[in-house]
Amino acid sequence: MKFLARFCFWLTGWKKVGQYPDNTPKSVMIAAPHTSNWDFFYARAAFFLLGIPVKTTIKKEAMFFPLNLILKFFGVIPIDRNKKVAGLSRKSSMVDAMVHLFDEREELVIMITPEGTRKYVPRWKTGFYHVAKRANVPIVLGYLDYKKKHAGIGPVIYPGDDIDQDLETIMGFYREVTGKYPDQGVR
Repeated sequence: MKFLARFCFWLTGWKKVGQYPDNTPKSVMIAAPHTSNWDFFYARAAFFLLGIPVKTTIKKEAMFFPLNLILKFFGVIPIDRNKKVAGLSRKSSMVDAMVHLFDEREELVIMITPEGTRKYVPRWKTGFYHVAKRANVPIVLGYLDYKKKHAGIGPVIYPGDDIDQDLETIMGFYREVTGKYPDQGVR
C-alpha cells in the first residue's frame, strides 16, 4: 500500500510536507480546504505516507454490506447517534459520540472536514473544536494545497477558552492554502 501511495504522489507531482507531532497519540485532524472529491484520496495517501493512522467517522446506517468492507479498509468508524448519553435522557450527538471514541481508546486520530461540504461556506461547523476541547486533545491542521501540490501537516492548536480567537488562528492558516477549486475554499 505504501508503494502505491508513493507511486501516486510521484506520478501526480504531489509532495508530503511536515510531520505529525511526536508523543501525540490522540488528536482531531482537520482536512481542509475540502473542495473536491479528490481531497479524500490525496489526504488518505498523504497521511498514510506520513505514518498517521487517521480514522474518519460515518453514521452507522451507511455501514452496510458490501460498502462496509471498503469503508473499514479506509479506517471509517461507524457512529451510533441513537445511543443514549450516559446519565442523560437524550440521544448522543456526533460530538458526544466522537468524545466517547477518544475516551475508550489509547490512540486515535480522527480526520474531520470542518466545512461539512465541498462547497464554499461562510462559517465552518464547530463540532471538531468541541470534540477536541471535550476530549482534551489537540487539533492538528492537515491540508492539501493544490497550487503547490503539497499535502501535509501544519500547526497544532490546543483549544483554549476563546473559540473565536482559536478559529481565527485556524482560518488564518487555511487562507494561505489553495484548494482544488479556490473559490470554494476559506476566505
